[in-house]
Amino acid sequence: MGDQKESLRKITHTLAMKNEEISNFVCTVKQNLNNLETNSSRVQEDLETEFTLLHSVLDEMKDNMLTRIKQERASRTYELQSQLSACSKALESSEELLELANQTLCSSETEGFNQAAKDIKDSVTMAPAFRLSLKAKASDNMSHLMVDFSQERELLQGLKFLPVPSTPEIQVSECQVCDNTVTVVWTLPEPDSKIDHYILEHRRTNHEGPPRIREDFPWMVVEGIRELELTLTGLRFDTRYITFRVRACNKAVAGEFSEPVTLETHAFTFKLDAASSHQNLKVEDLSVEWDGSGGKIQDIRKEKTRTNSPMHSPARSALMSPKRAPTARPGRDRFTAESYTVLADTMIDAGQHYWEVRFDKESKAFAVGVALRSLGRFDQLGKSSASWCIHLNNWLQQSLTAKHNNKARTLDCTIPSSIGVYVHYDEGVLSFYNSKTKQLMHTFKTKFQQPVIPAFMFFSGDGPSGSQRSAERTEEKQRHQQLQRQPQLEPGRGATSLYHISAAWWLGFPPTMLPKYLGTSESPDSSHYDTLAVVRLVPPLMSFET
Repeated sequence: MGDQKESLRKITHTLAMKNEEISNFVCTVKQNLNNLETNSSRVQEDLETEFTLLHSVLDEMKDNMLTRIKQERASRTYELQSQLSACSKALESSEELLELANQTLCSSETEGFNQAAKDIKDSVTMAPAFRLSLKAKASDNMSHLMVDFSQERELLQGLKFLPVPSTPEIQVSECQVCDNTVTVVWTLPEPDSKIDHYILEHRRTNHEGPPRIREDFPWMVVEGIRELELTLTGLRFDTRYITFRVRACNKAVAGEFSEPVTLETHAFTFKLDAASSHQNLKVEDLSVEWDGSGGKIQDIRKEKTRTNSPMHSPARSALMSPKRAPTARPGRDRFTAESYTVLADTMIDAGQHYWEVRFDKESKAFAVGVALRSLGRFDQLGKSSASWCIHLNNWLQQSLTAKHNNKARTLDCTIPSSIGVYVHYDEGVLSFYNSKTKQLMHTFKTKFQQPVIPAFMFFSGDGPSGSQRSAERTEEKQRHQQLQRQPQLEPGRGATSLYHISAAWWLGFPPTMLPKYLGTSESPDSSHYDTLAVVRLVPPLMSFET
């Protein structure tokens, strides 16, 4: 019966996944139909516009050429008509002289012949007919204005839609994801010398597979790429995957996007494990606040009479980093007494990781750090070898201390509004930063033998009565005096200025904690980071944004 239920449950899960996949595909097809209508109308309008412009150019050219022919004809007509008029007048004058000469020759009078002949001779000398050029001033040939548009007609007949660049193919095997950097490589099915540039789009996502219609993050666009690869730096790996697509563009049109490729980013994201928190802590996903009514205060006070913590539970082994921590026992008895602790649900066993914590500085006590899964249920952070932390104390006077293995070191630095936590598991480095001023507050140097997990302790002090608070203040004062007499941590681990890191760089990446950069002006190399998480604690809550 149990096996059948399990089999049916798997079938149900498979069907649900398939239904979701089909639903997403249906949405995609509907969107494609809408896009088809829109794109068809757009290209049709573009075509009509182009032909209208082409007709306009042809009409303009026709008008210009006709105007030139008319002007040429008018100019030549004027020249020829002027020449014709002058010739007509000269011919008329010449005919009159000819008639006068004939009449004089035929006259029988001898007395006036000589004078008449002389007058005719003088008139002929001055006659316009002998001063005219009998060569036409303008030609009737208009062949220089003839046209032959056969080549242009061939070009027009060859009009076609613009060739679209071929679709690139992303080479998944050659793509690389390293720290906060991603290199995307693609190829073309065949060489195309007309391609001018490429456009790459990328989008963060938390699911594997093709993009969905409804995504939490928009596409980010990178334009003007000239090569067949692109390296993106300065990324924040706060999601599990990044989806990429690329398309080629010539000088006129862009081609189709390539098939989207989803690359895993190994992002370190965690939430608070509410099932394992102290009874007086109200935990909701990524926030925690003090809840004085969450447990029986009298029972908690009795628990304080115990002198020894129970045996630490063994750490759970894991194969990948980071990983989800095992779920605690129901009943919320993972931490009790004065161990007002809550752990994250993800462990770290390799790589470099960073997160930031914002907290209420009015809290009576607050601590942030990392711990082993074997941290005892009665143990406060920093009071055993299974935890490392920065502790804020507001009971008597405000102080900030670094704690580990029941040893404390008072830190000579201002109380920050937010703390950056950096873990380099392989090097055994745990560092705490003032995330606003970029100042290193303290660094633990150790050797992690087991996976560690982000840990937080929070106490408001609203629960106990006045007498109980007075007793707690006395006990806290005694503990404070004892801590002052306890051996300090190794020297040389104090605050080191990192002001050479620019604010813009800091906001995008965690600071490099490698010793060679501490106290120097050398810029850190952000390419070493596996993950980046941002944790914010907002008064009166501790809220975590990863």
